[in-house]
Amino acid sequence: MHPAKFYQPLEDGRVHCLLCPQGCRIRDGHKGFCRVRMNQEGKLYTLNYGQVSSYGLDPIEKKPLFHFYPGWDIVSLGTVGCNLRCGFCQNWSIAHGEPDTMEVSPERAVDIAVSQGGERNLGIAYTYSEPLMWYEFVLDTARLVREKGLKNVLVTNGFVNEEPLRELLPYIDAMNIDVKGFTGEYYGKICRGEMEPVLRTVEIAARQCHVEITTLLVTDLNDSGEEVGKLAEWLAGISKDIPLHLSRYFPNYELDRPPTPEDRLLKAYRTARERLNYVYLGNVRLDLGRDTLCPRCGELLIARQGYRGEVVGMSGGHCKQCQEEIPVIIGK
Repeated sequence: MHPAKFYQPLEDGRVHCLLCPQGCRIRDGHKGFCRVRMNQEGKLYTLNYGQVSSYGLDPIEKKPLFHFYPGWDIVSLGTVGCNLRCGFCQNWSIAHGEPDTMEVSPERAVDIAVSQGGERNLGIAYTYSEPLMWYEFVLDTARLVREKGLKNVLVTNGFVNEEPLRELLPYIDAMNIDVKGFTGEYYGKICRGEMEPVLRTVEIAARQCHVEITTLLVTDLNDSGEEVGKLAEWLAGISKDIPLHLSRYFPNYELDRPPTPEDRLLKAYRTARERLNYVYLGNVRLDLGRDTLCPRCGELLIARQGYRGEVVGMSGGHCKQCQEEIPVIIGK
C-alpha cells in the first residue's frame, strides 16, 4: 500500500476520498468505488501504486491521438481499477477484474521509456485502464519523464476533481479524454457517473495541453444526430480545432446491443463536421474519417493506414496547398 493524496479523515473513522466526483466515504478496512483506494485505520492508501497490468509499445495513433506527433510510438502502461462502471467497457478485465500485475517503480518505468522504441518513442502513455485511479504513480512518474525530456500522455475518462487535475496537468503533454455521451442520464445509467465534471476536465485541459476527444457511439443510446450535434457544438465552443474521434461500438462486458450501424456513424460524422474542423471515425473500415484534410482547401495533410500516420501535405505547421495553419504537433 502507498499513501494516497486528496482525502479528508472523518470523525467516525471513515475517510472522504476527494480524488474524483464519486466522493466515496470509506469505512475502515474497506475500499472505494474504484476498488483501489482503501481506508486503513483512518488513513487512505492506494493499492495499485506501481502495479502494471498491461504494457506495450504502441503507435501514438492508437491512443487515439491524430494531431500529436503522427507516426511516432509511445510506451503504454496500464494498471487496475476504474471510477466509472460503463456497461460497454472495452477493458473490463483490468478495470473491474483481478488481473495479474507486475510491480514497476517510477524510475523503472522511465528506464523502459528511454530504452524502448529508439528515437521515435515519445515517452509514456498512461492508458488501458483509468490512469486517474493510478494518480500517485502517474504523478511521480510523469515528473521523472519530464526531467528526461520525454512526453507524458493521459488517456482518461476525465472523471476527476479539479484540484488533483490541476496538480497533474503541468506534467501532461497530451490527453485523449473519453466523453461517453452528452446527457446526464446516459452517464448515470450506463456509466454510473456524472457528465459535468468530465466537461469541466476538457475545458481546463484544453487550455494547458494538447487535447483530443473520443466518444463511443452505442447503438440507440447515445448515437442520435441530435446528441452528436450538441456534443460537437459544445466542443466547438472551446475550439473548432479539437479533434473528435467517433468510435463504433461492439458488444462487450455487460452491454449486448448490435454494433453501431455504419450509416449512423457516417451521419454522426457529417453532423459533427458541420461544427468541427477535424472529425475521425474509429473501429470501422471506411475511407471517410480516417485521414486529416485541410479544413480550408481539402488537401490531404496526413494519410493513415491502420494505426500509422504519415505527414504528406504539411510544411512548417501549414497546409502546403493553401498555407492554412494546421494545429498538428509534428516531430522532427
